[in-house]
Amino acid sequence: MCTEWCCARCQQPGLTMVLGAVLARGRDVFRRNGLLILSVLSVTVGCLLGFFLRTRRLSPQEISYFQFPGELLMRMLKMLILPLVVSSLISGLASLDAKTSGRLGILTVAYYLWTTFVAVIVGIIMVSIIHPGRAAQKEATEQSGKPIMSSADALLDLIRNMFPANLVEATFKQYRTKTTPVIESPKVASEEAPPRRVLIYGVREENGSHIQNFALDLTPPPEVIYKSEPGTSDGMNVLGIVMFSATMGIMLGRMGDSGAPLVSFCQCLNESVMKIVAVAVWYFPFGIVFLIAGKILEMDDPTAVGKKLGFYAVTVVCGLVVHGLFILPLLYFFITKKNPIVFIRGVLQALLIALATSSSSATLPITFKCLLENNHIDRRIARFVLPVGATINMDGTALYEAVAAIFIAQVNNYELDFGQIITISITATAASIGAAGIPQAGLVTMVIVLTSVGLPTDDITLIIAVDWALDRFRTMINVLGDALAAGIMAHICRKDFAQDTVTEKLLPCETKPVSLQEIMATQQNGCVKSVAKASELTLGPTCPHHIPVQVEQDEEPPAASLDHCTIEISELETNV
Repeated sequence: MCTEWCCARCQQPGLTMVLGAVLARGRDVFRRNGLLILSVLSVTVGCLLGFFLRTRRLSPQEISYFQFPGELLMRMLKMLILPLVVSSLISGLASLDAKTSGRLGILTVAYYLWTTFVAVIVGIIMVSIIHPGRAAQKEATEQSGKPIMSSADALLDLIRNMFPANLVEATFKQYRTKTTPVIESPKVASEEAPPRRVLIYGVREENGSHIQNFALDLTPPPEVIYKSEPGTSDGMNVLGIVMFSATMGIMLGRMGDSGAPLVSFCQCLNESVMKIVAVAVWYFPFGIVFLIAGKILEMDDPTAVGKKLGFYAVTVVCGLVVHGLFILPLLYFFITKKNPIVFIRGVLQALLIALATSSSSATLPITFKCLLENNHIDRRIARFVLPVGATINMDGTALYEAVAAIFIAQVNNYELDFGQIITISITATAASIGAAGIPQAGLVTMVIVLTSVGLPTDDITLIIAVDWALDRFRTMINVLGDALAAGIMAHICRKDFAQDTVTEKLLPCETKPVSLQEIMATQQNGCVKSVAKASELTLGPTCPHHIPVQVEQDEEPPAASLDHCTIEISELETNV
């Protein structure tokens, strides 16, 4: 009995140590991933709360009040888009030389176009295998017959938005051609007027004794034509702002020291925006709950929608899973020889925000934060790759547009040949580039894809019922593609940026550690200019502490006396 009591006394410290270690481990995990855990919980709670409140039959006014915290989240994210895109592109491109920025730009755009085209091919294969159009039924809607912008106008609007006429207006509006019906009555001269068609009907009375004649005069109906007029639509013209900021950054980099003040301002603005994001990010879990629950409350009857468009939604989700969880990670693995799971785990926070907000542009601040802090991507690469990716890299949108176009063809029993499928793949790739990074922007560019193969544009209304949900999943794939592209570009251009680090321009009085061996290595034949350049890297151009140091070579034979020189090394600390 005494022995058992002693054993129990001995086991108590062991259990205490184990519990203490588990608690310490749990605290450490929560401290490092607390925001991610809260975001996952908020998505789950938002879904459960939304389906629970659907049973309460809330009025539209009550739903709008309920969505208010989620609306604040969207407004906070949209507030940060403009300063973040402008400052990151200008400061990122200005800090690179022309050769490095040109190579990075070409590789980035080529990679984005390639992955977008691969996503379209995946979507075409999935929709051809599953064939979701058999289960859907076409219904007449109120939107049928309304004029929709032509594909030519949509393509020209994309080019117009690349060069905004007013930069201030581009921050809140974008150009969009409006189509208005115009009724033209035929105006023909009296002598050229065609003969009127008069039809005479004879109607016999009931007793059959008298026949009454009726004359019916037919006039031609008025001709209705659709006229294109310039107009605008609400929403930031991100494409135009990206073009202007990228051009400004390249020009400031070529201006040298004269452009340094504006570059320094953009770098400080970028850092301040990131600090704002670090503070505001703790509100996101709370806002996500109401954002997701509010969208579920606005949803139509899930049973009816599932019967009609269930296979279509499954097709899109399967295509997104194949592209986002298999093709893109495998591409990252083959190029970088690194584990993609570790990289994706670092951007999970951004993926959850993309799921909640359905906007790749609004997710941009969080993607910056995840890549810089979790995955340790070079800041200069992230400043260029992410804003460009949020504008032109729409893998999920391209896949969705290809699936939707072939789905509409299947609903209308329209057989597509191989040439038309190739046309859809090319136009879906091009149209996704012009899709703005805002919720449900793919519906606008869908017109280009449908008209390219002669499909009715009115049938876009068939897929609106589930577009709000699929838009969230394809936005996650867009954000994941941007993040993986930044990792791949950081690996491919690592040598260029390692060399560029030596000549990187510093802010005033910003110091960069350079060893004495590196300084002396630049002294070839006593070149004073290169030494001054190396010393300027050490302390910066405006630091006042410098001491002239005379370095003379040792005595050499007379034959080598012609090579003897005196080197003045300026701006070195006294301890060197």
